[in-house]
Amino acid sequence: MTATDTHRAIQAVWRIEQARLIAGLARFTRDVGLAEELAQDALVAALETWALSGIPERPGAWLMAAAKRRAIDQFRRSKLRERKHEEIGHDLRSRELSMPDFDSALDTDIDDDLLRLMFIACHPILSVEAQVALTLRLLGGLTTDEIARAFLVPEPTIAQRLVRAKRRLTEARVRFELPHGQDRTDRLSAVLGVIYLIFNEGYSASSGAEWIRRPLCDEALRLGRVLAGLAMDEPDVHGLVALMAIQASRFPARTGPDGEPILLLDQDRARWDSLLIRHGLAALDRAESAAAPPGPYTLQAAIAACHARAPSAQETDWKRIAALYAVLAQVAPSPVVELNRAVAVGMAFGPSAGLEIVDALADEPSLRSYHLLPSVRGDFLAKLKRPEAARVEFERAASLTRNARERRLLLDRASACDQGS
Repeated sequence: MTATDTHRAIQAVWRIEQARLIAGLARFTRDVGLAEELAQDALVAALETWALSGIPERPGAWLMAAAKRRAIDQFRRSKLRERKHEEIGHDLRSRELSMPDFDSALDTDIDDDLLRLMFIACHPILSVEAQVALTLRLLGGLTTDEIARAFLVPEPTIAQRLVRAKRRLTEARVRFELPHGQDRTDRLSAVLGVIYLIFNEGYSASSGAEWIRRPLCDEALRLGRVLAGLAMDEPDVHGLVALMAIQASRFPARTGPDGEPILLLDQDRARWDSLLIRHGLAALDRAESAAAPPGPYTLQAAIAACHARAPSAQETDWKRIAALYAVLAQVAPSPVVELNRAVAVGMAFGPSAGLEIVDALADEPSLRSYHLLPSVRGDFLAKLKRPEAARVEFERAASLTRNARERRLLLDRASACDQGS
């Protein structure tokens, strides 16, 4: 194996093992920032050693051993050991004596460690932006530059966001533990929200020149599947995986040859990814088989499944979709859910019925700068043969979106109103 091949193999191993390594180290050190530093030190050691000796049979265990030895050395030499002596000093020494087999050190409680790390990255003391960045960094293994490019944010902004988030966790002495009871429910909801936020930013980019950023969706789906493996008894986790898989199945048909958006009703469903649809429907079956009432992601997945099961846009069961949105509006009420319900009602019972719901949202403060509100209203007005009013709404929607592809689509729809009048 050449030096280049070895380096690539090490990077591949690192991508697989990084989250597991940081999670295990955070359990030892009770400090996420320090755990990440130790993991990076272990990577440097691996690059130096494995280039000569080759990649070991259990690379993850090797990395854990190297990182843990480094941690013990640091605590012995630095003031950090004194500051943390009562909290973890005895724990580290006892682990050193009782767990000389570092293969076991990596494997013991690794699933719980990963779940703990997810809860830490999405801790409520952090802003949503910080939760997203920390999740992608610690659990996704993305570099600061990759996160910055994915969200079209300057790299120093992301770097500062990550530093502040880790410092905030350390200063607040956030415990590296699994929450229980209502706290667990609330924290799990936050984790699901962060993962879906990452997916949505990739599915319909809020800004920039491209409508889709597929790598973000792929990473969110991967994180969702990891979480589903760690929290198998949580139905809405499987609901989220189902929702993302079914939505991701549409990617081949969501854009044209030049990257222009193709709306759902205009997509060639023969191009949808049937394998992802099957995986999504299987996850939905698992979520719906639970005795508990369906959660918000399971309900959204059921809506997505209605589209996936329909052979064509014309054969979509819009009445069922409208009914599911009505339930979702009770489980997780929000103006955006109500706007989506309006679309379904308009498709099921006519544009006048949908427009009535949309007009009731006109004064909703949270939707004042939301471009989809005038876009949906414009669509209903166009169907009601009111082209001038529809054009105004499409132009307003175009002025509100920060995505160049979506702006072009909306302006084209506004022009079409003029041509049809």
